Amino acid sequence: MNVDVTRGGLLVGLAVFGVIVYELRTVLDALGLSLPIVPYMAGVFVLAGLAVWLVVLSGGWRTGPDEAG
Repeated sequence: MNVDVTRGGLLVGLAVFGVIVYELRTVLDALGLSLPIVPYMAGVFVLAGLAVWLVVLSGGWRTGPDEAG
């Protein structure tokens, strides 16, 4: 399996996912369910590490345009 992903695309995707989860945490806090920030931050770092590990296992980063033509 080859995952065609750029570093920038992965980082933007992780940032968007992190903001969505953080906003969900904020909404839950407004509803009275207070969640600590440290497990959230640890989860985001674990997710980022897992995503990078999966990309490296599946063939690495795309470094340039495809030369097939």
